Amino acid sequence: MAQMNAWEPLAAEDAPARAAFGLRRAAADGHPPPTPLVFASPHSGRDYPDDMMSAAALDAQTIRRSEDAFVDDLIAASSELGTATLTARYARAYIDLNREAFELDAAMFADELPEFARARTARVAAGLGAIARVVSEGQEIYARKLMFSEARGRIEGAHRPYHAALERLIAEAHRAHGFAILIDWHSMPAAAAKAGARDRPCDFVLGDRFGAACASLLTARVERELEAMGYRVARNTPYAGGYTTEHYGRPARRTHALQIEINRGLYLDEATLTPTAGFARLKADLERLTRALAATDWTALKAE
Repeated sequence: MAQMNAWEPLAAEDAPARAAFGLRRAAADGHPPPTPLVFASPHSGRDYPDDMMSAAALDAQTIRRSEDAFVDDLIAASSELGTATLTARYARAYIDLNREAFELDAAMFADELPEFARARTARVAAGLGAIARVVSEGQEIYARKLMFSEARGRIEGAHRPYHAALERLIAEAHRAHGFAILIDWHSMPAAAAKAGARDRPCDFVLGDRFGAACASLLTARVERELEAMGYRVARNTPYAGGYTTEHYGRPARRTHALQIEINRGLYLDEATLTPTAGFARLKADLERLTRALAATDWTALKAE
């Protein structure tokens, strides 16, 4: 299997958007992907552009608490096992790639938003739209109101290129295998992992939109592999899957999407945002999971 582990754009026409994402894939140019697996990490980006920080009331270290810190590093070896792996470069607080592009909070802007950008979702109400108003502790990010042109620049420069790349990777897998499997990787605060726990927090939450985003055998396969490694796994609580899972998960069209949330307590000191001794074990276990998924006979998904 030829390896393509350097960061690269999908094609020459995507070159101007290269900085929006990183891509690692197993297939060499012109060759079909060896597996139907597409991995994505939309919230692990850690670039905080000057145009954001000049408007911010918080320092970058505080804002970083919204990151799915180091998730991209946890899945870095996945392309060597046959996946196409797409990772965000810009920080989640700069532009949230797991939101609809124009899911914006009108109260954050000095000028009037166009009608199509006046989202009234629960996420926007919580301050977590495509451009977040708050970090996870509820602290206000910005010292001033933004202009719609600033939001549009982030959407055109980061959100659209990322999702164009993701759509293309899914299409390539679908053409090669007759179906595609998208795994959207995230991490959750240890406190959130306690939600609904009776005896101890869960280690992973599998979000399949309560069965609407992927075939049950995919969720069950991931759950079985993780539990065999000794992890506690929950389904859809407290995270059932976000925009990416909902938007791309179309089992009737043989495109299956599953969100995986990792308890940060497994690998991260959440106070200092530094990896702990558990990082190496978790990374090795995720490689085992990826290897198992790559080796699985998914023929049944063609009939879904």
